[in-house]
Amino acid sequence: MTKQYEVTKTNDQWRADLSPSEYAVLRQAGTERPWTGALLDEKRVGIYRCRACSNELFRSETKFDSRCGWPSFYSPLAGDRVELIEDRSLGMIRTEVRCARCGSHLGHVFDDAPQTPTGDRFCMNSVSLTFEEQEG
Repeated sequence: MTKQYEVTKTNDQWRADLSPSEYAVLRQAGTERPWTGALLDEKRVGIYRCRACSNELFRSETKFDSRCGWPSFYSPLAGDRVELIEDRSLGMIRTEVRCARCGSHLGHVFDDAPQTPTGDRFCMNSVSLTFEEQEG
């Protein structure tokens, strides 16, 4: 049984709305190259949203430098904003992070950040997110 998301589109509609690199990551669970993402060094106060549906996902207060090459957060805005799914690709077990509103692939979460309040590292693809600056 396939989960029904609040935002649903056909593959052709997603392709029309997203750039090829956005489609490859968001809809085909690809990964951008490390250290290349536009949001990696973003330091302003604001909200990170799903590029595919604008769902609010993370706040800048939870972003930290994990030195992994991708934007990292220790907690989503709220637990119901993301969906965690077991990922057994690449011969290992990981936890995929998807947008709970449209099902788009965002990245993975790892429990290897003891320096954070949660111990988690939500390792996100910049191309999966948009950033909205807020007055600090």
